[in-house]
Amino acid sequence: MRGAIGLSDTLMLSIHDLTYAFQGNRPIFQKINLTVNPGEFVSVIGSSGSGKSTLFKLITGLLEPDQGKIGINGDFSGGRLGKVGYMPQKDLLLPWRPVLDNVLLPLEVRGKKGNLAEAREWLSRFGLSDYENAFPDELSGGMRQRAAFLRTMMTGKDLLLLDEPFGALDALTKRKMHSWLLGLWEDLQKTVLFITHDLEEAILLSDRIYLIGDGNVQEWKVNLPRPRNSEQIYQPAFIELRKELERLIHHEN
Repeated sequence: MRGAIGLSDTLMLSIHDLTYAFQGNRPIFQKINLTVNPGEFVSVIGSSGSGKSTLFKLITGLLEPDQGKIGINGDFSGGRLGKVGYMPQKDLLLPWRPVLDNVLLPLEVRGKKGNLAEAREWLSRFGLSDYENAFPDELSGGMRQRAAFLRTMMTGKDLLLLDEPFGALDALTKRKMHSWLLGLWEDLQKTVLFITHDLEEAILLSDRIYLIGDGNVQEWKVNLPRPRNSEQIYQPAFIELRKELERLIHHEN
């Protein structure tokens, strides 16, 4: 696991005995527990309808648990809205705003004036410096996702929730995005909770994986050293890890 240099030892996210059900339905979660350490990259895997996106809404404060506690950076007092950065599967870039203005949007929402020099530096690191005046419909799928991720990062939050950000991309573009994110994340000092259906993606990117199903969660550690690269998916050790994860998923089902 990457060392969380300069980060607090307090858990970035702590979920304790969480229970939640939509009105009149069986619980989606039944006393589940989940933690994320500062600087970790943790993925959440589960079949459609298992509650992955609902979990994110609970963490962000868009929903409140029926029972249990959710703490962000050691704070269990509630009022979670605005305490994490959230990126949905669809990039939701505003089509009438160029890339630079989309990236600066989180600062505007908080009533802060954007630092153009800093924003342009980040655009360069994200490979978007030549597109700051381009509109979203002029970008490729991978570029749109990079712009959306940068906008999420510009919220200034240490915990980023990424809900299948690469799910709509073709396989080749997704592989390029994995390489890009692996290289970038090592420097960002951010904590990431990541939803995916892609087992290879989860293993390649993550320190740990939580499997969600039937209202429960199970933790699985990814025993791969860092740094990593996208070519590792072809190596025997990686293939064995995928087989192990598949067996665990099938056993759970």
